[in-house]
Amino acid sequence: MATARAGNRMQSSRGVGHTLTPSLGGRDGSVAGPPSPQGPGKGCPHPRWRRDWHTLSCAKISRRLPISRDKLGCRGYGKPGAALPAPAAGEDPGSRPAASEPGSRGSRWFFGCSSAPPGLPPAPRALRWCSSSSSCRSSCDTQPSRSHVFAVFDSCRAMEGPSATKEFCPPDTSESQLSLRNVVQITVVKAQDLKSIKSDTSITLVRVEYNGVILGDSSKADVSPNGMANYNFTTSFEYSTDGPNSWVDIAQKPALLTVIEVLQKEKKQKEEKTMPLGQAVLDLLPLLQGQCSFTVLAPLYAASTSPSESLHPEAKCALEVSVCTKKPLLSSSQLSDGNFLSVTLEAAYSVPEAFVPTGPSQNYMACLQIPALGKKEVPLLFMNGILKLDGEKEPLPRPKKWSLANIMAPGALNIPNSFILGGPYEDEDGELNKTKDREFRIQAESMKRIVWDKERRCYLDPAAVLILKNRIAECQYWPVEVCRMPVTSSSKGKTSKADKGDEDRQIFFHGVAYVNMMPLLCPGVKRIRGAFRVFPYQDSEVLEKTKRQQSVLRDLRPQMGLIKEGSGTPGTNSSLSRAVPSKAQREDKEKMTREQEFNRRQYVEAGTFLVMEIKLDKALVPKRLQEELTRRVKEMIPPRPPLPPRTGGAKKAVEDYHNHVASIAVAILSEYHELFGKQLPDQGATDHQTLEEQRHQLNFELNSSGKYFAFKEQLKYAVVKIVREKYLKTTAFETQEQFQAFLSELYVYLVDQMHIALNQLLYEEAASPAPRIRMTDEQLWLFAREAEVNKDYKLASLYHQQRIAQDQHNIQYWLDYGAFCLLLEDTFKAQECFREALSLDPHHVRSLLLCGIVAVMLQHYEEAEIFFEDACCLEPSNVIAWTLSGLFCELQNNNIQAEMAFREAKKKLQVQQARERSISGQGKKQISATSVGSSSLGPEQPLPEGVPDGSAKELPEAGEELTLASVAQEEEAPASEAATEEPSPVSGHSKPPCTIFMKAVEFLTEVNAIQFVRMALAHELLSQQGGPSSAYYLALARTCLLKEEFSKCEECLCEAIRIDFLNPDVWAQKGHLCYLRRDLQEAKECYERTVSFVEDAADMHFVYLRLGSIYLEDKEYGKAKQIYLQACKSSASCLTWLGVGIACYRLGEMVEAEDALSEANALNNSNAEVWAYLALVCLQGGRQLEAEQCYKYASKLGLDDSALLQELHAAQQRLGFGDPSL
Repeated sequence: MATARAGNRMQSSRGVGHTLTPSLGGRDGSVAGPPSPQGPGKGCPHPRWRRDWHTLSCAKISRRLPISRDKLGCRGYGKPGAALPAPAAGEDPGSRPAASEPGSRGSRWFFGCSSAPPGLPPAPRALRWCSSSSSCRSSCDTQPSRSHVFAVFDSCRAMEGPSATKEFCPPDTSESQLSLRNVVQITVVKAQDLKSIKSDTSITLVRVEYNGVILGDSSKADVSPNGMANYNFTTSFEYSTDGPNSWVDIAQKPALLTVIEVLQKEKKQKEEKTMPLGQAVLDLLPLLQGQCSFTVLAPLYAASTSPSESLHPEAKCALEVSVCTKKPLLSSSQLSDGNFLSVTLEAAYSVPEAFVPTGPSQNYMACLQIPALGKKEVPLLFMNGILKLDGEKEPLPRPKKWSLANIMAPGALNIPNSFILGGPYEDEDGELNKTKDREFRIQAESMKRIVWDKERRCYLDPAAVLILKNRIAECQYWPVEVCRMPVTSSSKGKTSKADKGDEDRQIFFHGVAYVNMMPLLCPGVKRIRGAFRVFPYQDSEVLEKTKRQQSVLRDLRPQMGLIKEGSGTPGTNSSLSRAVPSKAQREDKEKMTREQEFNRRQYVEAGTFLVMEIKLDKALVPKRLQEELTRRVKEMIPPRPPLPPRTGGAKKAVEDYHNHVASIAVAILSEYHELFGKQLPDQGATDHQTLEEQRHQLNFELNSSGKYFAFKEQLKYAVVKIVREKYLKTTAFETQEQFQAFLSELYVYLVDQMHIALNQLLYEEAASPAPRIRMTDEQLWLFAREAEVNKDYKLASLYHQQRIAQDQHNIQYWLDYGAFCLLLEDTFKAQECFREALSLDPHHVRSLLLCGIVAVMLQHYEEAEIFFEDACCLEPSNVIAWTLSGLFCELQNNNIQAEMAFREAKKKLQVQQARERSISGQGKKQISATSVGSSSLGPEQPLPEGVPDGSAKELPEAGEELTLASVAQEEEAPASEAATEEPSPVSGHSKPPCTIFMKAVEFLTEVNAIQFVRMALAHELLSQQGGPSSAYYLALARTCLLKEEFSKCEECLCEAIRIDFLNPDVWAQKGHLCYLRRDLQEAKECYERTVSFVEDAADMHFVYLRLGSIYLEDKEYGKAKQIYLQACKSSASCLTWLGVGIACYRLGEMVEAEDALSEANALNNSNAEVWAYLALVCLQGGRQLEAEQCYKYASKLGLDDSALLQELHAAQQRLGFGDPSL
């Protein structure tokens, strides 16, 4: 029985270097000779193994053997509490034990029985196997039975050779049970181009390590001349959800593959020597991303002990590795509902002065704790920060590094395809990202600092994702603790002073940074990066800000306290002294507490800050897709299908009537020709009596033949269509008088249309109709704006409706009409207009923004959120869309998302400004090159110093070097340089730097969204470093003027003039203010100053109109004529030509006055004042009929100018005509 079980304990495996064949005796108790390893090593390399084996072979197993536990095992590794150390550099892989199961390294096993004594962890299943069915007696602790000897053999076989890990299995494990184990299998297939690391390499083997445990060594393999070595080595480790190799370990800990060169034996050398040749890192993260198997070509980096000087820069040393599992590590629900979180700690800048490279070695650490598996929290510890002195900044981009210790190839620390990219400070999510902090950040990055550049990753199961979201919502700040701890020496049997005393004594310079995690709850946000200040760790402050009562570093201090110099893996803490402290110890403790408090305060004095990044694979709050947003918009505003073309209508009815008349005329003419022939008499004319007889005879023939009745029925349908389509008469008349009046009107119209149809039929060239003046879109828009400024809102509405009637599918017409409705505070009508525009094009960003603005005004906040979000998705580079979205989020008290939207808007604005500067710079260079090329310099004559040579090769491309970092550097121009740039007399005034809020104000002012204008101006006021700008005061003045807040408007204009005296827009706005106040003299001076500038104001048209009207009131008709003519030249309208006509009339220039008034009448024939002045001109010319007609139209249109009406009546009385009532 024992023999059978012992024979089943070890199984051979393909690709394993050692094959162990246990040969234990049968029931008689005899023990065969020691097992000899087959393969690279001849004989057992462990002398104690051979000595203990000899002792066991001479003993009788049938009785209790007087052998204690301390004498069993190999090199003391079988002793209780012994741990398997990591291999030393240059050690023979066959001369050290390999762990039989994952997690064996660093654990303490009790050999001999299935239940370990209290205080010691139980041994693995293989080492606790017992042949007896009953439990071990207590006496087996000192006198083991034969089953305990098997346990000793198992332990020694687990430690004997590199193949033990692969081959060892519990004796009672069947093949079907093996397939159900959670095992990750790693197969190293081959190595490529090993000769590039070391040219004389001949024999190598590969060692696989994971999570600090050596999984096994391959057999020796010869290196071919082309540098290839075939290993075909397979090993594995078990994983579990909460065991030593959990999902957390697989996410952040890669497998380490070491290629070891086997050196040739010398003559007197007993054992072969080995030397590490190179190392490769195998990332196992794809197993957590749903893959069951994958194959990679892991780059092989030269070990620091190998002669890497011969490494060719283009060498492609690599290991071909395959990884597979029996089943996916994560289920589909865990994969879809879970998440991956990575934390990258870049560096700590502006560190305290006490951090010096001299003195005892220090370990700079940082740590944070996150939920990973449900409520279980996992600490992410960053150790071994490198203290760097003053010098150059850290390069960008630079690779992120693994958190691996005791690695022999420094190049293997770099994580493939993972880099620290950096970026402008303004785009960061943390602190110190303002413009005022730029200089401090730049200086700190080139001074003394601590650099980690390490990344830690973790898988979050669905429960942990939910916990993370809830904790961020409850408390937005997440603590990241930092400290400095002395590296203890590895002296044997001694405890350093730092290891004694209370746990808190070892945590020096204990600080904490508060990371604002609230941006991760914004839709679509997966990453935050920034600088975070470090503060002294105070329990009360941490509890208040983060709701955490325990320090992570204090909890981990027992593990970190025994970190030896040169080691990076936490060990087991030594026992601490718990005796009652003496008086001297209490004094020392108080002194150390004071020192720690002083050390903590140094973080604040130095201004220390951490730069780190937290990134998620999927956003905690998913962002709505553009398709979903478009669908929601269509649900709110369904697109209207195009109406089918109408076959009827008034025009079509008249055309049908003309066709019927023409066909009937042709039929009657043919009847006439049949009766009387086509030849006319020789006289060429027929007398009246003959024609009358022919008419009677034709009527008789038509009536008698029934053709007359047919013609009448044919016209009847056409006449009915005219009545319905032209006169819209579909119901009966109320009275007979109305019916008779309508018949008379219809008869006249039908006769006129009959004559038109007959003329078109009988004459080849029809009379051309009178030309109809059709106003363009620009003219109608200008007339509407004039009416708005003059507060003639009825006329303005008419012009807007005319624009829409001309083209109902023009989106801009609907938007302009909606903005006019906002001016009238008719929000519902504005909403209809904006939605009509959006129904024409659901992807029109401007329509979406205006629909969102109106939705906010109507307090439909859910709809507004969809509109703004859809606009940002459709056009991510739109600065105004991001700014308005931020204003809306702020209105909803969502300050985090508002700040992110503002930051995105600033980023887009910087890119646009950089592109504009690049294009303008190219234009200037080309102009300069052209001027140089066309100068009088000869081809051999050198150019003057400082003049560019105009080479096209030196001109940058439009999109070249337009990174955000260069944009940020361009904005670092000192204020002194900006102050020296005074405006030239040609340009008039200097334009202030444009901001996202002023761009939004410009857009909102155009659409009359006063509520959002005030919000944007409030942000602009807070964002200005040197106080409000002239543009700010000007925009605020326009808003106040629109609301008729004249006193506040005057204050704003005074401030704007004080800041920018040469701004024509400011003077124009002040002129409008004085004009509305009827302070015409002050308005006249402001308008004249505005006109005198070389650069025109934005609303020069209204400046001309109002200045001309002031000149007319002051009877300065010559100046009025010139001003109105300038207005006609730039943008002619009815009012501008009316002004010219009035000035010419007052100057006695009647011909010019009539021409100007006729032009004004052609642009707007419903202006009563134009008709009145035309009547005066006709009276002066003695044209009685025309004067009466003009006076009739002026009276009919309601002339309300009493002075002009009195003047017209006086002229009529004086001349005796012009009024029909006279």
